[in-house]
Amino acid sequence: MKTAKPLLTGLLLLISLSIFAQTAVLRGVILGENNLPIENVNITASTGEGATTNKNGFYKIRIPSETEVTLTFSHVSHKRVEQKFNLKNGSELEYNPVLKVSVVQIAEVVITPETKIENSDVTTIPAQVLRRIKGAQPGVENILKTLPGVNISNELSTQYSVRGGNFDENLVYVNEIEVYRPFLIRSGNQEGLSFVNTDMVANVDFSAGGFQARYGDKLSSVLDITYKKPSKFGVSADLSLLGGSVAVETASTDGKFSSISGIRYRDNSLVLNSLETNGNVEPVFADAQTYLTYRFSDKFHLNFLGNISLNQYNFQPENRQTNFGTVDEPVALLVFYEGQEQTEYQTYFGAFKANYFLNDKTTLKLIGSAYHATEQEYFDILAQYRLGEVNTNIGDENLGEVEFSEGIGSQFTRARNDLDALIFNLEHRGDYNMDDDSNLEWSVKYTREDIRDRLVESEVIDSAGFSIRPPGLTGPNFQPDVPFNGPLTAFQNIRAFNEVQINRLQAFVQYKKTTQIGEHEAYYNIGVRAHNWSVNGSGIEGNNQTVISPRAQFAIKPNWDKDMLFRIAGGLYYQPPFYRELRDSSGVVQPNVKAQKSFHVVLGNEYSFKLWDRPFKLVTEAYYKGLSDVNPYTLENVRIRYRANNSAKAYAYGLDLRLNGEFVPGTESWFSFGYLKTEENINNRGYISRPTDQRLKFGVLFQDYVPNMPDLKMYLNLVYNTGLPGGSPSYADPYDFQFRLRDYRRADLGISYEIVNPEKTYTSNWKKPFRSLSLGIEIYNMFNNQNAITNTWVRDVNSQRQFAIPNFLTPRVFNVRLSARL
Repeated sequence: MKTAKPLLTGLLLLISLSIFAQTAVLRGVILGENNLPIENVNITASTGEGATTNKNGFYKIRIPSETEVTLTFSHVSHKRVEQKFNLKNGSELEYNPVLKVSVVQIAEVVITPETKIENSDVTTIPAQVLRRIKGAQPGVENILKTLPGVNISNELSTQYSVRGGNFDENLVYVNEIEVYRPFLIRSGNQEGLSFVNTDMVANVDFSAGGFQARYGDKLSSVLDITYKKPSKFGVSADLSLLGGSVAVETASTDGKFSSISGIRYRDNSLVLNSLETNGNVEPVFADAQTYLTYRFSDKFHLNFLGNISLNQYNFQPENRQTNFGTVDEPVALLVFYEGQEQTEYQTYFGAFKANYFLNDKTTLKLIGSAYHATEQEYFDILAQYRLGEVNTNIGDENLGEVEFSEGIGSQFTRARNDLDALIFNLEHRGDYNMDDDSNLEWSVKYTREDIRDRLVESEVIDSAGFSIRPPGLTGPNFQPDVPFNGPLTAFQNIRAFNEVQINRLQAFVQYKKTTQIGEHEAYYNIGVRAHNWSVNGSGIEGNNQTVISPRAQFAIKPNWDKDMLFRIAGGLYYQPPFYRELRDSSGVVQPNVKAQKSFHVVLGNEYSFKLWDRPFKLVTEAYYKGLSDVNPYTLENVRIRYRANNSAKAYAYGLDLRLNGEFVPGTESWFSFGYLKTEENINNRGYISRPTDQRLKFGVLFQDYVPNMPDLKMYLNLVYNTGLPGGSPSYADPYDFQFRLRDYRRADLGISYEIVNPEKTYTSNWKKPFRSLSLGIEIYNMFNNQNAITNTWVRDVNSQRQFAIPNFLTPRVFNVRLSARL
């Protein structure tokens, strides 16, 4: 296979138009412990701004936007409070701290944000929650899985599905720059680090559907990440048995330059060695990221985002025993392996973003990025299996071992897969902020995708001395009673070499306005996207297609005694095919694949209230998706194989509920519930469940601390998902097999002690350099539930039965973590 041209991270200088002035507004009321307002509280910002509360305790301060600013609230008779903020251009946030006389503040202070009506369709995840609650999944996905509508049933993977969509239907942005995932990964074991470095995050916004035209062309969700722009020097570090990370923040004294850089290393041996398959495993994942900002003047800012990721997964399996069946008739699968698997992928990503502030109303932006990925997947695995009865005699020295074999067979799998992807983007964005609380935003973007791919895979299955032929072959086959004299044929054999170029031209324009309808506050957003793409390549006839995607959102906040908000969002959403969606199950590229289309409507309600004198919010959303030109696919672990045609139609509908608030003073927790039903009709054969039809979902993120020892904290991360319809053989006709996997149940517990609390002052010399220092333990899968990601199908020659043997995920695992910040 040819190697793609080297990655060009050369300068892509840019200019861009943007929304508001370079400031944001913070307002609120400051109360004492007796719930009375405090006058003459001094509010000072680390960037020099200041304000004072009036006799009613109210204050208002304007601070720089897109910058991390530390605000200090001080009063002669009350304990000082410090809090960090990083607000978007033109945004407003209500922050109401409570100043206490002598009691130590719990956590980082209670924040009571009042969601602006135009952002009501977005879920915001506090950055401190991401950093405090790590979990088995190394990234923001560990928190996403507790949200309604988001389904993750594999703790080894950072892939997630949203409201019936698959892993390829989610957009991810970092500071308005689109980022990409690897292509070849087929198993969660092979995955390393999420692109998003939580040590560098300032803000996380997530939309599960009905999102605005300003976001790209995908069918399911948007994850919008904002990285920090530090205002002073800082260092943070995290070390655990699964790896470690270090992040460094810098800022010049004149405020013109700031940077944040992070290095991460992860070794999943602790979790992978707990799986049923024994062997030598070497999973090494590492990356380095940086985000730089230089303010040449008040009008021109230049930003750079860079990432290098190196990932290797080497595995030499030795044996596996899986016990299943019933208590009365236990059965075991015993497998002996020969061979090894080597998976490696490297990604290099660089992006420049230039902001030109034409005036207080207009900002122009130019974003240029380059992404280069080289991936290889090599393996030769011979698996010889025995299927038999298990010794159940208590006290016998052979208890639990296979005594009588009902079936003996072998399977040989081989792959030599290589992929080289080079993607360039150049985008102009602009914002114009009008005087009447309205805003106009637009963009034009060009993308060039150059993919070079070699796909070579084969599988041979032998059971009791005869070769199992592919199910699609015609002709009689009476094995083993009558010998088969035809040529031996591999059960699966795929060979394809593809060189594909895809050119895309995208544009959008959207208008939004906040207004009054009588005494009620209202907001609407109307936008439209256009996407043109062409597919070309070696041996491929060029094809050119265009789609138009109108979208709209409307929200109203009635002037009622109860704090209620109602909203509706929807539109026509398209997903033009990426390379993986163009490649069919035989590896051949089908350039005429159309964009999948979805009519999407979301009805939402937000009810904010107080309970126990603390803030709570209940968010309810009902949604419906009507999909056409659907590209059917099979899903095995995290690998997606498309049919590369538009032979199906589908639908999805459901209900999502989320209650969040201060169940414990000073901490934020939430409870989620989701109901989903999604089905598809392939070639008019009737509706069946889609691979992501996960009917019920419950998620809990709960934080607590010991009242008499507030530095001792805990978190509990609970997820329950009903089983996916992924329990059938990968080669099976989905209309013949609709078996579901077992329900997914998982509980992760973390307990930590803050040796150095940022809210306290210490006299000990060794503690003074630290802003925070904590030590903790984590218990993953606390109740040791046996969750499964797929089934292995083994044939019993004597009875001609096929057994579904679950491929279990990780059992209970203990981890130790040390976190520090200077």
